[in-house]
Amino acid sequence: MRVQIMTALLSRMRHAVALVGFLTMFAVALPTAAQQSNPNVPVDPDASAVKEQTLLHEASRIEGRIDIPDEKARVLVQPAGRQWDHFHEVILHWLGAIVILGMIVLLALAYLVMGRIRISGGRSGRKIVRFSGFECFSHWLTAVSFVLLTLTGLNITFGKILLLPPLGPETFSAFAQISKYVHNFVSFSFVVGLALIGALWMKDNMPQRVDLDWLKQGGGFIKSKHAPAGRFNAGEKLVFWFALAAGLAVTVSGFVLLFPFYGTNIAGMQIAQVVHAVIAVLFIAMILAHSYIGTLGMEGAFEAMGTGEVDLNWAKEHHDQWLAEKLAEGRSAERPGQPPAAPAG
Repeated sequence: MRVQIMTALLSRMRHAVALVGFLTMFAVALPTAAQQSNPNVPVDPDASAVKEQTLLHEASRIEGRIDIPDEKARVLVQPAGRQWDHFHEVILHWLGAIVILGMIVLLALAYLVMGRIRISGGRSGRKIVRFSGFECFSHWLTAVSFVLLTLTGLNITFGKILLLPPLGPETFSAFAQISKYVHNFVSFSFVVGLALIGALWMKDNMPQRVDLDWLKQGGGFIKSKHAPAGRFNAGEKLVFWFALAAGLAVTVSGFVLLFPFYGTNIAGMQIAQVVHAVIAVLFIAMILAHSYIGTLGMEGAFEAMGTGEVDLNWAKEHHDQWLAEKLAEGRSAERPGQPPAAPAG
């Protein structure tokens, strides 16, 4: 009796296995038959595969196993690096071109429309000391360093586009290497110069009530109005404080890049590079405007930093309160019984 029952169970199991196998073969053969019946439907071998971007977004980075004690070397793929590369190779190019070239166009239009701001009373022929020799040295140390940093920094961003085709790979590679060394080492002289002008001129660049009057009168750009000012006017004060803030930002971010992996990681360095590049572009645009006003834009302005002295009428028109203070100091320093001393020159 038991033998008959076991035989019946085995028979039913064989039938069940056969049925499952048949259904599996049918399920596999059905899509193939459908594709053969409609040959215009393309075959997508990756339809059931996991997309690469899905894998990359699962973790901030993909790491392997290494034997050396260097955690950085474990990183095989960092998806955020692609976003940084897009910023450096696309967004930064457009940002730099629009901001810097846009400023140059605006300054050219200002020169064509307004021309050079002349000394309305003409030159008096008498000079007054505006900056000491040490102040001029500090300014030019910062200025020359900034120009070198600008040129070498722009080469890092635009060199492959503008210089590589005409120079060729070998010449451009040598030039880029030299410019990178210049950029790194000149940064120290820039920091020294920035610290010096900050210490020398911070007290004279504090906001005062006269700055509001200067702004109300159009900053001296409206010929029918007089804009009073102390040693530095409101526009120069804005340039000073922006230069200090931007200089501090590019210094900190630049040193993070100059000394990599000291207190930061790859993500931190990418953020530092973005900050460094964006602030530098805005810094360059601002200094272009500052340089224009100090050279082509205003008669007599360059002499202040070129020789340290300015014409008396120029000082009277652009820094009248400062001139009055200087003349008062000169009169108070005179000894009794001596005739009044004329300004230097």
